[in-house]
Amino acid sequence: MLLNPNTYDPAHLDDESRRLLRALVAFFEERGKKTLVKSYIDRSWYDDFLEFSAREGLFATFLTPSADAAGDPGKRWDTARNAALSEVLGFYGLDYWYTWQVTVLGLGPVWQSSNEVQRKRAAELLDEGHVMAFALSERSHGADIYATDMILTPTGDGGFTASGAKYYIGNGNVAGLVSVFGRRSDVEGPDGYVFFAADSRHENYHLIKNVVNKQMYVSTFELKDYPVREEDVLHTGKAAFDAALNTVNVGKFNLCTAAIGICEHAMYEAVTHAHRRMLYGRPVTAFPHVRRELADAYARLVAMKLFSDRAVDYFRSAGPDDRRYLLFNPMTKMKVTTEGEKVIDLMWDVIAAKGFEADTYFDKAAMDIRGLPKLEGTVHVNLALILKFMPNYLFNAATYEPVATRHDPADDEFLFRQGPARGLGAIRFHDWRTAYDAAATIPNVARFREQADGFCALLREHAPSEEQQKDLDFLLAVGHLFALIVYGQLILEQAGPAGVDETLLDEIFSILVRDFSAYATELHGKAATTEAQAAWALAHVRRPVADDKRDAAVWDQVLALVGAYEMRP
Repeated sequence: MLLNPNTYDPAHLDDESRRLLRALVAFFEERGKKTLVKSYIDRSWYDDFLEFSAREGLFATFLTPSADAAGDPGKRWDTARNAALSEVLGFYGLDYWYTWQVTVLGLGPVWQSSNEVQRKRAAELLDEGHVMAFALSERSHGADIYATDMILTPTGDGGFTASGAKYYIGNGNVAGLVSVFGRRSDVEGPDGYVFFAADSRHENYHLIKNVVNKQMYVSTFELKDYPVREEDVLHTGKAAFDAALNTVNVGKFNLCTAAIGICEHAMYEAVTHAHRRMLYGRPVTAFPHVRRELADAYARLVAMKLFSDRAVDYFRSAGPDDRRYLLFNPMTKMKVTTEGEKVIDLMWDVIAAKGFEADTYFDKAAMDIRGLPKLEGTVHVNLALILKFMPNYLFNAATYEPVATRHDPADDEFLFRQGPARGLGAIRFHDWRTAYDAAATIPNVARFREQADGFCALLREHAPSEEQQKDLDFLLAVGHLFALIVYGQLILEQAGPAGVDETLLDEIFSILVRDFSAYATELHGKAATTEAQAAWALAHVRRPVADDKRDAAVWDQVLALVGAYEMRP
């Protein structure tokens, strides 16, 4: 289940995509661990990586939609192979992933635009090896789209001059194209929004500084009377607002695969170290609590991969009448990334002081994994978004044709014509119980299903009051319980295609049972929780079904990781 550079071959993809991904793995392995670690510690800009990407046409191939590819059959926007690339980059370091990630975001407003001049320019810049940037956030407003102090003043010829500062802009130091969000000085409200394309090399584009103490470029910059020609405008009015949100829908999905890649590399290090380390005459892995923590970490990591891989299928099969991906997207941004933190913490408890050593990958993973849940509005923002889908998801199922596994080399062009970013509460879903029914013979799936059914009963019989619905702290506890049900559904849907055996699936759901019980206990303790809701919470605390044979079989899978991969020196 885990990415192993020694055997890596993404056979589910076409030949050229496989070649590029394998070449990327070879680039990092030939570069070696010593260089990887040193450049991280020295905070060196990764020119060699970007030179490789430019030479191979990596970003150009993966990030140019077919419509802008000038007939090149290898270029397309393919979420399946983009996810594979994101995982590989996360495996070798968050900083490499980050420059790719913000290039994705920078391209979002361009590929959603009908501005042929800028589309052509973006494609040419990618061919030349440039990276891109997405300039939405500001120091005073964060990523609040409703408030921006980037002001565009009309010049009378269809263009503007732009003045204002942007903050926390990835690649903003060096981007060939920066998609900048602002507002007109002469138009009030949403009709005044503008997205335009800028160039970081322009004399009126002033880099202030890098705002993070990292290898990556995360800039704050200021535009002073920057000339915005009519041909530089990507979107105006409500369309600019929608472009911002829809770009996040496409681009921030990559957070989940970055977390997966980071955890995979760290797991090889941690398991190998723990098993080879002798304590009181025995390997550290001989201790029961160590086995439990490493097995938990492994099962959680596999669950992260299963959910994320299945979410890709919903992205690729989306359309105007099927927007289920809009639930699964905040799930990947929130749930998968926070699970990544748990995976690292479990392993860190085992390897202890080793996790601080400068010459390990784990030391970097432990620091970087914290950033992913915080790169998209923090956990509570995504949980609040997830709650919008809860009524229809649980109680108002619709009929859809089954979504197939999508590894076909197709261009996911719908992602750049998503339309208005509204109506989330009206989106319908297929019956979540179907996936659970198909796995009802697996003991802990059945036990978790009891808890899920109980959650539906809570909402029917003791629904949050009007006052509770205004209490975000209370609602977040409810949101965590709901998210587990969604998480389990896609894990079950992907388990068959991924070849996951029932033993490992039972182990994953034993964890979900425990997590549900923990969140139920949290709900019980909230000040806003009523007596009836508190009684429900205690009544739905469950112990997982125990099985020594299952535990032993999963532990064998963990032990198989010992020495399976160590990065070349």
